[in-house]
Amino acid sequence: MTRILILGGTRHVGRAAVEHALALGWEVTAVNRGIGRSLPDGVTFARADRTVPGDLERALAEAGAFDLVVDTWSRAPRIVQDSTRLLADRTPCYAYVSSISVYTWPWASQSDESEPVVDADPSADLTDYAADKRGSELAVLDAFGTDRCLLARAGLILGPYEQVGRLPWWLHRLAEGGEVIAPGPRERPLQYIDGRDLAAWLVEAPGRGARGTVNTVGPVGMTTMGDLLDTAVSVTGSTARLRWLTPEEVAEAGWQPWTELPIWTPPEGEWAAVHDVGTRRAAALGLTCRPMPRTVEDTWEWLQSEGYPETVFDGSVGSSPDAAR
Repeated sequence: MTRILILGGTRHVGRAAVEHALALGWEVTAVNRGIGRSLPDGVTFARADRTVPGDLERALAEAGAFDLVVDTWSRAPRIVQDSTRLLADRTPCYAYVSSISVYTWPWASQSDESEPVVDADPSADLTDYAADKRGSELAVLDAFGTDRCLLARAGLILGPYEQVGRLPWWLHRLAEGGEVIAPGPRERPLQYIDGRDLAAWLVEAPGRGARGTVNTVGPVGMTTMGDLLDTAVSVTGSTARLRWLTPEEVAEAGWQPWTELPIWTPPEGEWAAVHDVGTRRAAALGLTCRPMPRTVEDTWEWLQSEGYPETVFDGSVGSSPDAAR
């Protein structure tokens, strides 16, 4: 039986990876601090705080070897460095969820995996998101080399379990009804990955020989801003009325793309390529994406079942509700 170790496993892509590996009938071990949601039945849980020196080693002392390790860490690279050194002789492949944010800004249109990346240090403490992700990549490469690792440079991640709160913010705002500001144009192409599709690929692709660095995001134009928001209105049963603004009107109002108006970026200028990343390698390695309406529907169902992530209300994503009226 295939044995997988997931570092994390209770949130976002890690949670989806646990569920997918279980569905495949694999033997799943998850390591985390044990302060989040409970893991599903059938998962072997090992409690550890990776920021405490030696704690991961203690937790896995009797665990043996694994066919695959999946790591979603997003903070200080030195934590990944410690983990990779510990596990270098205990798995043939270390799969790490990185980010297209590692590419030097501004990104080029249809940028592929050969584009220049930010400077980073694999032994660094917490710095900024891009450097932390790149530093973690370097830690994985130092311990495993390109032939024993898979670095998944994820793009925008949506879907159930999304803790950043981008799609949940839109669903919450639209569910309130009334007039809602919509950043245009309506036909603005979007590019993203459902976290469950990313997790499924991350779990299965190493067994098909996938290694190295891959931009893991769906194809350009898999939906548009208009189709996404129209679907969200329908799914929530809302009476909201979308009032579309041009990119120029959005800029004049002072709203920031990506953060204050989640998901959206203007179609021109330095932000344009955020939804125009090259994904030929991912497609060749079998990454597939479910239709957008399923992602929106399932996200709404998850929110109704488990509630909204705190980030939807703490100001870290999205403008104020009044500003979007």
